[in-house]
Amino acid sequence: MKLSVGLIHHPVLDSARNLVATNITNLDVHDIARVCKVYGVERYYIVHPMKEQQMFVWRMLDHWRTGEGARLNPMRKTALTMVHTANTVTDALQDLTALYGVRPLLVGTSARELSIPRLSFKELKERVREEPIFLIFGTGFGMTEELLSSCDFLLEALKGAPPLDYRHLSVRSAVSICLDRLQG
Repeated sequence: MKLSVGLIHHPVLDSARNLVATNITNLDVHDIARVCKVYGVERYYIVHPMKEQQMFVWRMLDHWRTGEGARLNPMRKTALTMVHTANTVTDALQDLTALYGVRPLLVGTSARELSIPRLSFKELKERVREEPIFLIFGTGFGMTEELLSSCDFLLEALKGAPPLDYRHLSVRSAVSICLDRLQG
């Protein structure tokens, strides 16, 4: 299985639908890395164009991979070995293409109703056995339509319980649910 996950901090939208770059959070790095490890994800990319934000990730990873944190919590060190940074989704795709020798299928996630072809969890589960997949999740109020339109497919949206169908999950929760449905 060649499944990688990307957490996209730019280009994403804010609540007013403005294009923004969101801040990287310690919890997203740690918690998503841990769930990726549980479900056999090969690489987890934090995608952000700002070097200051990437430096935050590198300092954190250094602490947990080689610093005092590695000694105190070896399980966290193990989970964080798969974390990488990239300036853009294109950069992450190029890295994965070099790793696999073929461009991975780019699959986006969005709770919004969009006219982009969607794969069901069952369909993606079958494809992940056959070809490399790069599954991306947005922060803020989701990825831009331009980025989502560049995806080969979108994964079917997670739906809330009726009658509300509430769909504003934390990204950590969304990643956990999606990976469990694909790999659990």
